Amino acid sequence: MSDVNGKPRRRYQSPVREESARRTRQAIVDAAAELFVERGYVVTSLAEIAVAAGVARPTVFTAFGSKPALLRQVLDQALAGDDEPVAVADRPWFRPVWDATTPGAALDAYADACVVIARRAALLFETVRRAADDAPEVAELWDTLQRNRRAGAAMVVRHVQTLGALAPDLDPETAADTLWIFNDPAHYAALTLQRGWPEETFRRWLATTMRHALLPV
Repeated sequence: MSDVNGKPRRRYQSPVREESARRTRQAIVDAAAELFVERGYVVTSLAEIAVAAGVARPTVFTAFGSKPALLRQVLDQALAGDDEPVAVADRPWFRPVWDATTPGAALDAYADACVVIARRAALLFETVRRAADDAPEVAELWDTLQRNRRAGAAMVVRHVQTLGALAPDLDPETAADTLWIFNDPAHYAALTLQRGWPEETFRRWLATTMRHALLPV
């Protein structure tokens, strides 16, 4: 849009308004995460999410566009910890993986990172897995989650190889597949949330299992 002289108008941005909009988006994300886990993705409507978030339904649509887009945002925040546009691998809590000086220390740090993610996202992963059978758009998201977990595992394996050797006869692709199995939040859900393992017990088990599977004895 231009002014009367034909010059482009500068868009006015209010920090207060932007912060209010961000709080509204976060309230919607929090409400959606709770309802998706408690009731399931398919049966939860945007109208119900709006009520839980204390906003009008059009506000939810304006903020996210669709229920699948909202689900993706819920997952992104659960994986990363907030709504900042920073990749998981660049987060401070993932930094110990890159700072490790031995293969074992790198896997220990990766186990820590897996627990951080699973603590926030395990129940959401299960929600997506169940919804994938009934909603094609969620099936696509589930496939993306699996590919991203595999890519993350491969990334860590490559880093481990810069620090030392893998187990004899273990090629990098098999190592990445193995780590992909272990970084599944479903293990946290089964052992910590269902079986009642203390989180520290689970973390030690995961780190030890990763070491035994990938590194020389």
